Amino acid sequence: MKYCRFQLNGQAQYGLVEPVAGRDIILRILLTPPEESDGDVEGLRTRRIEPTALDEAELLPPVRPSKIVCVGRNYRAHAEELGHEIPTEPILFLKPNSALLAPGGIVRRPRISQRVDYEAELCIVIGKTCYHLAEDEDVRPYILGYTCLNDVTARDLQKKDGQWTRAKSFNTFCPVGPVVVDGIDPWAGVGVETRVNGTVPGRCGHSSRCAGNDTFPRGSDCDGYAGGRGASGGRRRDGGHRGRCGDATEFCGR
Repeated sequence: MKYCRFQLNGQAQYGLVEPVAGRDIILRILLTPPEESDGDVEGLRTRRIEPTALDEAELLPPVRPSKIVCVGRNYRAHAEELGHEIPTEPILFLKPNSALLAPGGIVRRPRISQRVDYEAELCIVIGKTCYHLAEDEDVRPYILGYTCLNDVTARDLQKKDGQWTRAKSFNTFCPVGPVVVDGIDPWAGVGVETRVNGTVPGRCGHSSRCAGNDTFPRGSDCDGYAGGRGASGGRRRDGGHRGRCGDATEFCGR
C-alpha cells in the first residue's frame, strides 16, 4: 500500500499510488481519509480518477496528525558520534502541526537564527489508538505505515534555549512525505538516505537503537512518530547538517 495527499480540482484528496511503466501514478482516490480507517486503509472505498503522475501532482503532507512526537538521540551510533552519553530514558520532543511542509516546499529560515540544520528521519504513522501496551505486545498492528520526515532545527537557538521547542517549531520546519508506505520492515533494518543538490553527504541505517527508548505517549489515529537516526557520515561534529539558502534537500528510505 502506498498513498499520498494532493490537490485535485481545488480539493485535498488522498490518492492511492501504483507503479505504471516505471513511474508512480495516482490512479484512485480514497473516499474516506486514512485517519478515519482505524488502521485498515485497504478496506476503504475508492474512486478511479484520471491517472496523475506522482511527480506532477500538487502534493500536500501525506498525514494530518494530532501531534508529531519525536525521539532524540535514540541511536547508539548517533550518540557516540556526538560524544553524548547514551540515554536510559527516551528524549522526547514535539513539533506542532503548523510546522508541516509539503514535499518540494521551501523551508524558511527565521531572521533570528543563523544556523538551520536538516536531519533525515524515519516517521512512523500510527493508524489507530493505542494505550498502555504491554512490554511484550506487538506494536505493528497499530502502525499504518511509514514516511520520510525532515527534522529541521534552528541549532543556534536550541543551544541558546537549553530546550528544543522554539528551535524545532517554526513554520516549515517539518517537511514530510511524499508518500506513506507499509512495505518496509524497520525491525529487519531500513536505510535513510539524504541528498543535497543531488549529492549524497551521508547514509544511515536504523539498526542500533538504544535500550529503553521504546516508550511513547498515548498514540492516536495518524499521529506521527519521528525517530532519530544513526551515524550519518557527512554529519558535522557539532551536531546536525547545516543547510544553506537555496539548497535542495531530499530524503528517501531504502
